[in-house]
Amino acid sequence: MTITWLLRMARWARNPPGRNRRRMLLVVIGLALAIGGIEYFLGWPEALTLEPQGRAWRP
Repeated sequence: MTITWLLRMARWARNPPGRNRRRMLLVVIGLALAIGGIEYFLGWPEALTLEPQGRAWRP
């Protein structure tokens, strides 16, 4: 952990964020966990993979 993160945490401890910012942070974390859970339990669609899946590509 760098000194920058320690200073940021100290600033947040002294001046906590407002209610709307906390809600936004919780929503973003919730969305990230939901997307990660969907990917973990249901798998990732082949259409969204970055690896080429065609006749032209052979490993």
